[in-house]
Amino acid sequence: MIPRAARRLAATLARLRGSRRLALAAALGAAGCAGFAPVHFPPALISALAGLLCLVDGCRGPRGAFGVGLVFGFAHFVAGLYWVGNAFFVAGVAEWAAPFAVAGLAGMCAVFPAVSCAVYRALAPRGLWRAAVFAAAWTAGEYLRGTLIMGGFPWNLAGYVWTPWPAAIQLAAVLGAYGLSALTAFAAGALAAFADRPRPWAAPAAAAALLAANAAAGAWTLAQAETAFQPDTRVRLVQANVAQHRKWREDLFAERYRRHEALSTQPAAEPPTLVIWPETASPWDLSLDFPERAHAVRSVPPGGALVAGAVRMEFKPDGSRRIWNSVQALDPAGRVTAAYDKFHLVPFGEYSPLRGLSVAGLAMGGNAGFARGPGPRMLSAPGAPPFSPLICYEAIFPGAVTDPGARPQWLLNVTNDAWYGRSAGPYQHFEQARLRAVEEGLPLVRAANSGISGVIDPWGRITARAPLGATAALDAPLPAPRPTATLFARHGNTPILALILTIASLFVVVRHRRHLRQAPMCAPT
Repeated sequence: MIPRAARRLAATLARLRGSRRLALAAALGAAGCAGFAPVHFPPALISALAGLLCLVDGCRGPRGAFGVGLVFGFAHFVAGLYWVGNAFFVAGVAEWAAPFAVAGLAGMCAVFPAVSCAVYRALAPRGLWRAAVFAAAWTAGEYLRGTLIMGGFPWNLAGYVWTPWPAAIQLAAVLGAYGLSALTAFAAGALAAFADRPRPWAAPAAAAALLAANAAAGAWTLAQAETAFQPDTRVRLVQANVAQHRKWREDLFAERYRRHEALSTQPAAEPPTLVIWPETASPWDLSLDFPERAHAVRSVPPGGALVAGAVRMEFKPDGSRRIWNSVQALDPAGRVTAAYDKFHLVPFGEYSPLRGLSVAGLAMGGNAGFARGPGPRMLSAPGAPPFSPLICYEAIFPGAVTDPGARPQWLLNVTNDAWYGRSAGPYQHFEQARLRAVEEGLPLVRAANSGISGVIDPWGRITARAPLGATAALDAPLPAPRPTATLFARHGNTPILALILTIASLFVVVRHRRHLRQAPMCAPT
């Protein structure tokens, strides 16, 4: 009954032509976003991708498949990234450009699923190969999107639909977020393969077995992994909830520092050893002598440190200056003992990829142009073990969050998501940062100006959390890392890229052999 109905549905989708096919592709692309935060309904994305495959199967060739994939991808990213436009209205800068920014970003991102669909249609696999080839093509497209668009933009990878369920995401410790994407795309390809003959159950059964095995292996891993905590280490995450339109007003700087100090110094049964302020909590370099600096110094816990998002400055002899979006560690004596500069800058917000075409000023209330830091590094500060800082969306890049030569004991993500209000953006950002903990086998601490702040253990379990839009000082013990580094921490994205190449190679070999068997034999002369 199910295969028969699936064949009828697939045939109906494949027969669609012209505007009807494109309209359905757009509807499926938009609906698939329900798989991501804050809705988190994985069947929405799996079903959308399966429907996309049926539409692509009805195309006459790769060119038509590219067009269908492009429309699907554009609608998918507009629906998933609509919140980017909020930044223009919050900053009061070029509000007219908001829809163009969202459409432009979605258009760039849409090219990659379009190419994946074109490659899939050119290969025209069937049965179990349909699921495997689509998984490889889709994941390769995601990887290219995550590395090529203006430094990479791996937002809303398909694998993020599983993040609320820790048992389902333990595969990330081996194959990373792209490995979870491959599993998700395989399930979609298998669902579409219900329409195949003569063995309609083969691919869906294989996908069900893989999903069940992944969940079972994850549950077994979690059953063996009790969260351990670093001795004598407690962090306080200061979520001051400073409204973005007030953040860069110099007449309000004193109030802003007082708010952070009040949250940093409020009494606690177990005092913190490390106080953490979010991204650009200090609009001044903490090593400079400025009027409000005393508030920061008084926020340092006894014997510990304040780790704060700050704007680091370097003045040149000619009177010009360079600025960095930075994290600085302040000791009880008021000395900056360590600093880290952001290196994955936000295009058009913190730098302009195209000179003269920046609508930014978004990052610093009109003063755009951050310098780029040298890359991931490990910092040390009193009151906590060594850590790797990640500023804002640096936490969304799989395999690029630690210095390969210096493994830290935890990850720190400071961010300011107040740009995006109570939209889907902050929820998506939190879940993506969460997966870095599983990949690296390291706990992740996240301090966000307006939320969501939290502490995540190295298996992706949330141990403390402050909700979006709340003003809070969140105290929590610091989880310990996994006893040994994960496979992903040691090899990054290499295993999943090797798997993609293996699938492609096997498919080519099998198809070639099948072609040779089916070719007519030459008559003897």
